[in-house]
Formats: sequence, C-alpha cells, structure tokens
Amino acid sequence: MASLQPVNIFQRGAEEERAETARLSSFVGAIAIGDLIKSTLGPKGMDKVLVCNGPHDNGIQVTNDGATILKSIGVDNPAAKVLVEISKVQDDEVGDGTTSVTVLACELLREAESLISRKIHPQTIVSGWRRAVDCAREALTKVARDNSADTTKFEEDLMNIARTTLSSKLLTQHKNHFAKLAVQAVLRLKGSGNLEAIQIIKKLGGEMSDSYLEEGFLLEKKIGVNQPKRLEKARILIANTAMDTDKIKVFGSKVRVDSTAKVAELEMAEKEKMKDKVDLILKHNINCFINRQLIYNYPEQLFSDVGVMAIEHADFEGIERLALVLGGEIVSTFGDPEKVKIGTCDVIEEIMIGEDMLIRFSGVALGEACSIVIRGATQQILDESERSLHDALCVLQQTVKETRIVFGGGSSEMLMANAVQELASLTPGKESMAMEAFAKALRQLPTIIADNAGYDSSQLISELRALHSKGQVTMGLNMTEGCVGDMVELGITESFQVKRQVLLSAAEAAEMILRVDDILKSAPRQRSQDHGH
Repeated sequence: MASLQPVNIFQRGAEEERAETARLSSFVGAIAIGDLIKSTLGPKGMDKVLVCNGPHDNGIQVTNDGATILKSIGVDNPAAKVLVEISKVQDDEVGDGTTSVTVLACELLREAESLISRKIHPQTIVSGWRRAVDCAREALTKVARDNSADTTKFEEDLMNIARTTLSSKLLTQHKNHFAKLAVQAVLRLKGSGNLEAIQIIKKLGGEMSDSYLEEGFLLEKKIGVNQPKRLEKARILIANTAMDTDKIKVFGSKVRVDSTAKVAELEMAEKEKMKDKVDLILKHNINCFINRQLIYNYPEQLFSDVGVMAIEHADFEGIERLALVLGGEIVSTFGDPEKVKIGTCDVIEEIMIGEDMLIRFSGVALGEACSIVIRGATQQILDESERSLHDALCVLQQTVKETRIVFGGGSSEMLMANAVQELASLTPGKESMAMEAFAKALRQLPTIIADNAGYDSSQLISELRALHSKGQVTMGLNMTEGCVGDMVELGITESFQVKRQVLLSAAEAAEMILRVDDILKSAPRQRSQDHGH
C-alpha cells in the first residue's frame, strides 16, 4: 500500500500548482490586472493615484498611463507579471497603447477561461487564435491609409493622431495646443527619429496653456558673475573636468611648514596650475566654456577677464544632450586643441521662465533640436503632462517612419472583430469557437471605452456592429456626444504601427499565459542563523 502514497519530489517549502489550479490562478491574476487598469482606457478614462512610501518615494503620482501604473505596483502573480512586461515593451517600442495592450490580453484570457471550462483544449484555442490574429492583421492593413505623399494632408494626419493620443490623457482640455507643440517638434526632427533632441523642461507656475515650444536648447543654469549676458556666434567647449584646485585641500592630511608664508606658497603653486589649465582651455579659441563640475572663483575670474562665458555644474543629462545639439564633444583633457570638436550656436542669452533664469542656445548646429517648456500648477500635473507629451511624441515619431494611419474610436477593433467573426463562421471544428472568442475580446475594447464614459455600451456597440456589417468601416464611437459617428469627419486617427503592435503583443502574451499548466515556486533559501550577529 505504501507505494500509492503521493511522492513529494520537492524541497520543503516549495509549492506546485497543477493543471486546473495553475491555470485558474494565472487567469485570475491577469484578469485582475486588466480590471485594475481598464477604467483608464479611452478619452473619458479615469486616473489613478499612486502613493509610494519607500525611502526614495517621490510622493504621489497621478496618472492614467498604463505602463506607469503597472511599473509602479509590485505584482506577485506570475501571469500578472507577464502583462506588466508587455505594457513595458509596448511603451519602449511605440510609446503608446500601453493600456489597450494590457486590456486586450486580459479580455482574451477572460474568454479563454470560459472556453476551457467547456473542456476545449488550450492548444485548440491557441491555433484558433493564431488564425484570428492573421485575419485581424490583414483586415487592419487593408483599411490603413497612407497620405505621406501629400504634405498638408499628412500634417493634418499627424495633428489628428496627436489629438487622439492626448484626448485620453490629462492634457485633453488643451489638446489642440499640445498637439501643435508635439507635431512641430517632431517635424523639426526631419525624420531623423532622435527624440533625444527634443528636451522637455517642467516649470511650476502659469497654466498648462502657457506651455510653448522654444526653438533651440535651454539649459537650467545661470551665467557666471561679471560675464557677458549675451554672446553671438558662440564657440563652445563642453567639458567634464575639475576646476576647483585653487585652494589647497588639507583635509585629514598633515602638512608641516615652518611658517604661514609656506602655506601661501603652496596655494600659489595650486593657483599657477589652475592658471595653466585655463590657458590651455583658452587655446581652443572659444568664447564659452561649459563644465559639468564646479568652477571656483579664481578660474571664473580668469575667464571673465578675457570675456569668456563660463557655465558650471550643468547636470549630466543636460550636458550630454547639449553636446549632441551643439555638435561638440565632451572633453576632459585639453592638450590637443586641433582634435577637439567645438560646439557652435548663433546666440547664447539668459531668459526668464516664471521666476527662474535659464540660458537659451538658439541657432544650434543640430537644427532639429528644440525644447518644450511645460507649465502647470502642481508637480503632479507637470509630471503627468510630460508623460502624456512623451506618448504623443513617440507615436508621431513612429508615424513619421511608418506613415500609414487607421481610424480610432473603436472602429479598428470593430472592423478586426467582424473580419475574425466571418472567418469563424466559415471554419468547421472547435477552432471556430476560439476565433469567436477572439472577436468578442476585440469588441470589448470599444465597449470598455463607452462604459468608462457612462454611456450605454450595449446599445452603442450593437449599432456599431450593424454599421460595420453594412461595410461602413470608418464608423466608431463619438465620445463627446455619446453616439456613433464617422471617424473620418471627427478626425479621430491613430497610428497603424501602434494598433498593430497592440494586437500582436496582446495575442502573444495571452497565448503564453494560456499555455501554462503548472506553476512551480521554489523553496526560499534558508538564511543561516549567525547572519545578523
């Protein structure tokens, strides 16, 4: 009889969840994440407040950016972690659609759960889904439009895309203003795709509508004392070097001298060294010196005497970007003036934003560079505006590369759902049930968007479905009126790239979670007793 006892092959403390329970715990975790985040979807989505109590807490964040929410919450459930990962990938890859991708994956799993309870094997569901994804992608590609040949039309597309992206964010009441900023900034890049050249500066005060685009580059620093406040035809040396050796540092070291005069001699020697260094720097034929580290009074005075502007303590990100924008290099040794790339710009001057002085570099070597200055009442508003603007910039950047567009407002999802549904009705066998489930999950997205606004979703979605079946594929939800409308007239446009990425990532992630039939948790390592003594 003893041989019938279950054999435990694991260490004490390790756990195993088998088939049904494993699958259920995956589904429950993933669906919970979806439910958490789904109320932020769409133009009438709600925001979440994230409170961090850690030692490095940045206090409170108010956001409705899917990736930000998921990044900030610690998740223990393995399936939920997979969903957090896809939202991160979506954020890195295309910058927007983070909420949609998570919600779609969650809806797919919700459908899969009911299929599995009807004893359909996961592999059958997966193969049905794969065919559904191909079919949906084809349908999406068919309706995508490309206006890149016609510049005015394309600019209008970009404006519409920016507006649509911003409409589900905090900036929605000023979306025209910010959409213009984002489009101008991205068009300045002339397709180089380097978002590094766009700098976002957040300044408290003013209203959100006071935000503006500054052509050129802003550095949050003040110009040194007694130095020219404005420079034209600037030649700039960007450095990362110590300029603080004109005092002797005698901390913790003993210097034995016979008299105080000797101390003065030591100081003189240090000063001489400093002067030599400044002379070396001036040999580069420059009229502006920007250093990442401190510049002490003595070298600063030396620079002032020859009319060179010296700016100290430029933060590192600032200086990296400055080097990129001015077309110079960051230098730390000054022996070879010929080999150093000097940055150039037309004018350097001080400007005021709110109560702060900033230095503006205009007419920079990298013509596409610009700074967007965001104003707002509280730090949370500024942070959220920056996140929203970042999403818009990323999507526009993607659209400049991949110029096709599709229509928003749930029309693309509806269209894909109908295509998949048609394919399902032609498919014999159990796979067709999986396809129907896929179509149903796609249809959930417009449903949730309508629900978040408090509209009657079942009424709207059935109207939408009927219109799409008649071939009116540009119909979607008009969220301002709470009725069905034509997306072409309303100008609700999205990037094809983002939509496609949402579809593919969500399907892949859901499939991955669906294939799980066993969850193993290893036993925690035992800490030795004498560890803390």
